[in-house]
Amino acid sequence: MKLRVGYELQYEFPQPTPLIGMLNIHYSRVADLAAPDHIVIVPPVPISCYRDGFGNWCSRILAPAGHMILSTDAIVTDSGLPDEVAVDAAPVAVENLPEEAIVFLLASRFCDSDRLLDLAWSLFGGTAPGWARVQAICDYVHERIAFGYDHARVTRTASEAYQEGQGVCRDYAHLAVAFCRALNIPARYCTGYLGDVGTPPPFPPGDFAAWFEVYLGGKWYTFDARNNVPRIGRVLLARGRDAADVAITTTFGPNTLTSFRVWTDEI
Repeated sequence: MKLRVGYELQYEFPQPTPLIGMLNIHYSRVADLAAPDHIVIVPPVPISCYRDGFGNWCSRILAPAGHMILSTDAIVTDSGLPDEVAVDAAPVAVENLPEEAIVFLLASRFCDSDRLLDLAWSLFGGTAPGWARVQAICDYVHERIAFGYDHARVTRTASEAYQEGQGVCRDYAHLAVAFCRALNIPARYCTGYLGDVGTPPPFPPGDFAAWFEVYLGGKWYTFDARNNVPRIGRVLLARGRDAADVAITTTFGPNTLTSFRVWTDEI
């Protein structure tokens, strides 16, 4: 199937302000694009790009003072299949993990797994290792956290999400990732597009989504503690240790986000 994906972000800047955006589709999905998903900036300003340490494509601009719009509109081909389920996927011993997976065992800014170590083992130590244990984590987090946009807080850590019992999709992902790492399961945070394909209406307003991936049986698998069911049509933007690594935009100065639209529609 084909998906139309895109966003429009409108800002007000009181002064020229550096900005870094992770707004392009991940390199692993570039072959699925009907045309490059170029960032359109109004008023036009130069863009310079680089890859970060996780391979994500990052764009740097100097936003001018005043009103600025960032947008894109792209067509992506997708398999139309739901997230893969592999109930027999086994854990990989730490000593046998590939080096690139090791960083996703460590505590990070928002996934403070060191604070959740004893709790994680008390909650999930009795579950079967591998896929079943990760699914048990998702089930628990899905029930533990009450979703609500009014609960959003950009400084909330995984341990705080556990204590407060509320948040948005990033909090579900952070808590599940932190539990996985506490149990020696490599887990990485993901952000991207996720529409409502295959789900019943009414549909909520469009937004970027957060989910996570775990390393089991020699490969990475997708899990989603917020929705907690296999979903169709995920389009990855970036991966990292947590939301601090993959912020959609990072600004280095005062600003106001005056309008925010995201779409992921089947066509």
